[in-house]
Amino acid sequence: MNTIRWGIIGCGNVTEVKSGPGFQQAEGSRLVAVMRRDGGKARDYAERHGVPRWYADADQLIRDPEVDAIYVATPPSSHAEYALRAAAAGKPVYVEKPMARDAGECGRMIDACREAGVPLFVAYYRRALPRFLKLKELLDAGAIGTPRFVTMTQYYAPGQYDPANLPWRVRPEIAGAGIFLDLASHTLDILDFLLGPVAAAKGVAANQADLYPAEDCVAASLAFASGTLATGIWCFTAYNQTSVDANEIVGSRGKLRFSTFGTEPIELTTAEGVSLHPAVTPPHIQQPLIQTIVNALRGGPPCPSTGDTALRTSVVMDAILRDWRAKEGARW
Repeated sequence: MNTIRWGIIGCGNVTEVKSGPGFQQAEGSRLVAVMRRDGGKARDYAERHGVPRWYADADQLIRDPEVDAIYVATPPSSHAEYALRAAAAGKPVYVEKPMARDAGECGRMIDACREAGVPLFVAYYRRALPRFLKLKELLDAGAIGTPRFVTMTQYYAPGQYDPANLPWRVRPEIAGAGIFLDLASHTLDILDFLLGPVAAAKGVAANQADLYPAEDCVAASLAFASGTLATGIWCFTAYNQTSVDANEIVGSRGKLRFSTFGTEPIELTTAEGVSLHPAVTPPHIQQPLIQTIVNALRGGPPCPSTGDTALRTSVVMDAILRDWRAKEGARW
């Protein structure tokens, strides 16, 4: 295919700037149709973004003969459902992260796409961002020697929640867990990209503020297959005037400090001193990954974020949350 024609299922907030324009601006790519259950909102999106067609029914978009590939941008509870429908129609699928609510659903998606002979991609877009490619370059060049351990820290003050109208990210029946699954997945996935697969993971979780049913604090320990160890803490109801987002990879000859969601330069510390490595963050943050997907669909190099790589991240998150889900699952 010279041009990949895309259809979006679920043209909500994430598609306004992060992803939607990326399909329009990537080389060899066009956004030709969007769908949302609220037809008025779908039409409004299409008119504002110059998209030729809109639908209020996902199956109509999937069956559209002028749609070559499907981007699923709905909450996680429907990722598997739409991915299976797209695969059954013989169309490649690009699904938002986290890939699904748990690894079991991820496996179903992978099996369906494999049986249908269509590729499956996942929106862990940091794998294609210049910031993290620079990190990988430094690690691969031995800038800090052999990685020994990693620390991950993320916390911020609690938001305002209406118990009668909770956002989907803190409703486990929709999200699969709480904010941990939505945000920590980015950090865990990029570490898989930088350091290789995790061989073992465990964790503890708690609901400390009781603002919603999901966990609001998670602590984890990991062992990578390479031998690197890691610890992480994520808390979404802690006092702080500004949010904290800090990762550190410490090696035998130096260390790298960086955030998952920030844009500040990467900080490299060695015996020679401290050096800063800035990297450009594109305005449409998913566009670099979308370009790798389009290239792959047109016969080019493989995309770095697939169903198989994303499954590994879901397996790790399942292991971290295993005891919490076993204890609290009945509440959901």
